[in-house]
Amino acid sequence: MNNKKIKLSESVCREIDDYSKKFPSEHKQSAVIKALHCLQEEDGYLSSEKMEAVADYLGIEPINVYEVGSFYSMFTLKPSGKHHISVCTNISCMLRGGDEILQCVERKLGIKEGESTQDGKFFLKKEEECLAACCGAPMMQIDNVYYENLTNDETEKIIDSID
Repeated sequence: MNNKKIKLSESVCREIDDYSKKFPSEHKQSAVIKALHCLQEEDGYLSSEKMEAVADYLGIEPINVYEVGSFYSMFTLKPSGKHHISVCTNISCMLRGGDEILQCVERKLGIKEGESTQDGKFFLKKEEECLAACCGAPMMQIDNVYYENLTNDETEKIIDSID
């Protein structure tokens, strides 16, 4: 444990405060997911120090923040590439070529699941169980944008278009 207390940025605090207004004051834990999204957007991942800062800010136990940050696959707990790519390989996507799309992304970027490109531009997340876009299978998500009904050619063009 680091004894040095980290403070949250003003913008993160403002977003937490705005979001917290939607819930009764005794339910501060309701803002944890929003707070973690803000941190990840700001830093690219969730450090234990920043998660502790969220707990301090909300006046809740750190474990209540850690368990949320470590449970959901949308959060990353270590430094990673700027743009997060998730390729769905669950049954609907698998049956429509999700595994081939995953292989295409790996070939295109020269990395495997759980790795970042050397330039720090992309991070290919480990297998996603489901991204809830079965009707658009096969699909992938880059940051918060869904790309559906993919082919290998379309996948490569999408990756090339990301700044």
